[in-house]
Amino acid sequence: MTTTTAPPAKTTQRAGDRWFSRTALFAGSMILVTLAAVAIFLFVQSIPGITATSDNASIITTNFWDYVWPLAFGTVWASILALIMAVPLAIAVALFISHYAPRRLAQTLGYIVDLLAAVPSVVFGLWGILVLAPAVQPVYAWLVDNMGWFPLFGGPVSATGRTIFTAAIVLAVMVVPIITAICREIFLQTPVLHEEAALALGATRWEMVRMSVFPFARSGIVSASMLGLGRALGETMAVAMVLSASGVITFQLFTARNPSTIPANIALTFPEAYGTNINVLIATGLILFIVTFAVNALARWIVSRRKEFSGAN
Repeated sequence: MTTTTAPPAKTTQRAGDRWFSRTALFAGSMILVTLAAVAIFLFVQSIPGITATSDNASIITTNFWDYVWPLAFGTVWASILALIMAVPLAIAVALFISHYAPRRLAQTLGYIVDLLAAVPSVVFGLWGILVLAPAVQPVYAWLVDNMGWFPLFGGPVSATGRTIFTAAIVLAVMVVPIITAICREIFLQTPVLHEEAALALGATRWEMVRMSVFPFARSGIVSASMLGLGRALGETMAVAMVLSASGVITFQLFTARNPSTIPANIALTFPEAYGTNINVLIATGLILFIVTFAVNALARWIVSRRKEFSGAN
């Protein structure tokens, strides 16, 4: 006697599930469409600017690449300086909130960090001009006088304090809340069994953090840092208000001659731009778009290398 198995019954999807699935698919597709539209717009509008010379664009002296190279350098240099200062501080604050502070203090500090992320960039710019720059100028003068032999501290000191390093400090303060908030949540996701096992083996609190928390959160720390770097690369108003730029390429941190950044240069130059000059500025925006895209792609690649690690294994 042979038995026949009935074909599996078709499951009918509810109308609400179909609506939600199609809505999610549409929303995800719109992200790609928007990104492609922005890229196409920048590329098409940048062609006249990339091929422009001093004959048809008044804001450049020779060609486009000589014009954009100092701006790209200043953008990356200021962002790297900001990240060097922001990442250790953000990790320390996140670690204190998640593993050292009492619960009530940790909640209060968490709320303060989240509120700092909502402060407008113009406020940071005003703080940088009126408070930070005058306060750090004597420090810059002392470093130049006593440590001028170091290449980064060489050159005549700025009389106003509005240098590339001041702009980097402002950027660091702006990205610290973002990196801190992400790192804090990642540290809190560390499996409790890993922490208890380390403590049971006789590890101190710091050894437990170093052996259990940091390995688990490594990819998340990289993602948070790259997110902060993307914020620093695209910051406009705060840098435009604080930085006294002269369009040079220099690694010196405290002089009055500083490289500008692409976003700040666009914000300051665009109101008076006309004709091909607008295309030149859009072309610099395309360079910034490529740099930001490359930074995020690098972050995704670094995170994917740690994808097989899980707190459950």
